[in-house]
Amino acid sequence: MKNKFLMNRREFLTAAGALTAALSSRPSLMGQSSTSTARPLDANTLAKFVDELPMPGVLKPDGFRPSPLDSSVKVPYYRVAMRPAEMRLHRDLKPTRFWGFNSTLPGPTIETRSGQGALIEWVNELPASHLFTVDHNLEGAEADKPLVRAVVHLHGSRVPAESDGYPENWFVPGKSSTCFYPNQQESAALWYHDHAMGINRLNVYAGLFGLFLIRDDFEDGLGLPRGKFEIPLVLCDRLFDQEGQFLYPVSPDPKRPWVPEVFGDALLVNGKVSPCCEVEARPYRLRVLNGSNGRFFHLAFANQLEFQQIGSDQGLFGAPVPMKRLTLAPGERADLIVDFSKHGGANIEFKSDHLSAMQFRVSGKTSASVAAIPRTLRTVARTPESEATKTRELLLEETVDAADNPTLMLLNRTRWADPVTENPMLGSTEIWSLVNGTEDSHPIHLHLVRFQVLDRRNFYVMNYLRKRELKFMGPPVPPDANEMGWKDTVRAEPGMVTRIIVRFEGYVGRYVWHCHILEHEDNEMMRPFDVIAAR
Repeated sequence: MKNKFLMNRREFLTAAGALTAALSSRPSLMGQSSTSTARPLDANTLAKFVDELPMPGVLKPDGFRPSPLDSSVKVPYYRVAMRPAEMRLHRDLKPTRFWGFNSTLPGPTIETRSGQGALIEWVNELPASHLFTVDHNLEGAEADKPLVRAVVHLHGSRVPAESDGYPENWFVPGKSSTCFYPNQQESAALWYHDHAMGINRLNVYAGLFGLFLIRDDFEDGLGLPRGKFEIPLVLCDRLFDQEGQFLYPVSPDPKRPWVPEVFGDALLVNGKVSPCCEVEARPYRLRVLNGSNGRFFHLAFANQLEFQQIGSDQGLFGAPVPMKRLTLAPGERADLIVDFSKHGGANIEFKSDHLSAMQFRVSGKTSASVAAIPRTLRTVARTPESEATKTRELLLEETVDAADNPTLMLLNRTRWADPVTENPMLGSTEIWSLVNGTEDSHPIHLHLVRFQVLDRRNFYVMNYLRKRELKFMGPPVPPDANEMGWKDTVRAEPGMVTRIIVRFEGYVGRYVWHCHILEHEDNEMMRPFDVIAAR
């Protein structure tokens, strides 16, 4: 996209009063939700820190069933239903209608153990009509498809293809799908969310997402804060109308309602708008998820309190990384240790640029001494480039119309229905060079696998788009210190080649890779890939 669009997007992310400025300059974001014709509510008029931070409930099994891997072994079985519900998301708002797993926003937290599988029956108990306007021009959302469909993807899981939540494997109200999650991976914070083709952005915006934590014995032995001292923070932004209902914008063209991104001026944490949380003067562990459709968070404490990041998408780092500001793209997770022990009696705001996420209220009394955070965590061996047997050069590209409005997002100039072009062999290691020819940062997520970030490098964009020839503008830039762990989602920065090294292990079958800006994903910025058996 061109500079005018880029600057408007950056205003959304970084400037005070960004929402108002961007709405006035981007007509595509001024459309009406299908649920309301009222004008948008200015979320800045809502009082901050008046609601207590809710804690998502931890789901208990509905029993035990034979494992698909070994019928003599019983694994926990869960039945999780997607249902319409309503809840007051702020003291001064009317109850908001949403769709939630087990009728909650976010869905319940599911906790499992590494190496111990779990069976989950995802049940569609949603109504036949959607909360928001469906664009029938998008692949997979044609007029002959049911308006309401769902399929659940466990983001970050190493799982057989039939349980991965392939976008076309959706099921309608009254139906269900049972998935097996082997959990043959290290401790990490994963998350589950809808992945239905062509309407994923709408279903997630409606509320279909939740945390999935894998624990293991190694993590247990580190003495990290646990119990009430471990707090999940599921973040997302939303727009409201004057009646307190979610407002999902549409374009001015009623025949093509899709919009390229959606940014809200209300920041929800665990389903509440800018809540507060009482904490003791001691270290806490925060498990942070960016569950937004398109907003990148730049999280920091208003008093510049330093914190330690101890893990990211796929688990623990080798050592804590001290930080004062954390960038988190849609789909990314961060594992943080925040020490409030020297801030007794303080009220500390946690922010993302101009948006208030929440406030921590530290008790005046200092807690009893607690164990120090280990200086070394889990061993994270770097994958040498020499292990890669193939390098793929993959273009990220957008098209615009005569008025500079985005119309289509593509990966490697191919659409969803085109033949599969990425077919790594099981057990092989590849380097994927993500060539971003756009002016947006795209969080790229690969299903099934974990990977490591190698580097980023500026290149001459127009030369590449015209000749498909890479000419670099400078030396490679190493990944940030908090990108050195195992990842499943990476920020492909504008005008740069982002290189990742991936080992394709676990299972053969068809999976997908895509941009995790959900509006992009729903408009062709998603492709299948096939993991094939070794010859």
